[in-house]
Amino acid sequence: MSTVSIALVDDHPLMVEAVAALFSRAPGFHLLATGTTASDVIDICARHKPDVLVSDLSMSGNVYAAIATVVKNIPTTKIVAFTAATGVDTAIRALDAGANGYVLKGSNSSELLQAIDCVRRGETYITQNFASQVIAALRDTSLRRIAAEAVNLTIRETQIVRLLLRGQTNKEIAIALKISEKTVKHYMTILMQKLHARNRLEVVIAAQKLGDEPTVGPVGGFARSTAPSFAV
Repeated sequence: MSTVSIALVDDHPLMVEAVAALFSRAPGFHLLATGTTASDVIDICARHKPDVLVSDLSMSGNVYAAIATVVKNIPTTKIVAFTAATGVDTAIRALDAGANGYVLKGSNSSELLQAIDCVRRGETYITQNFASQVIAALRDTSLRRIAAEAVNLTIRETQIVRLLLRGQTNKEIAIALKISEKTVKHYMTILMQKLHARNRLEVVIAAQKLGDEPTVGPVGGFARSTAPSFAV
């Protein structure tokens, strides 16, 4: 089993000690470095390029901007926001910045490890008891207008949406369509623009609101979609 490298940034010493101990006990994890500020998020990721960054959101500096910087400059690093903040707006802001996971500190240790495993596979993870609130908020804000709009997708975009709704990762989509993973990411960017979505989770929700399994129309439009099996 390959080892997952972790960076941990949190300004609470006891929390850092507890989470570090968790990684030391769990097989397959290696803690590379720890930090306490938003600037540490950027510095540590630039220096070590961890597989996963686990970061608190309430620290000195602009953590959301730091997350966005890491996403832009080190796209191989997945990000799990690990926070006590239970506000839906905070979760949406973190996901919008580029976080792949959102785990509340009241969760048990196994959920944090599960979140890391999910984001490593290209999935989005939100603490289970909190996910429905986040999804409801997304539906009630920027995605509400999607249902009333005609969205025209190309044949390839429709194929990708169909596989995305089945819970496929970018890598699995690439294999299924015999294209590169880089090409899949390019199409995901286009889909986010067309569906007015800010991240992968919103693409899935937007597609759900458009209906059942997507079908290609005269100009590549699609109608409806089945429920996805991604982790939330």
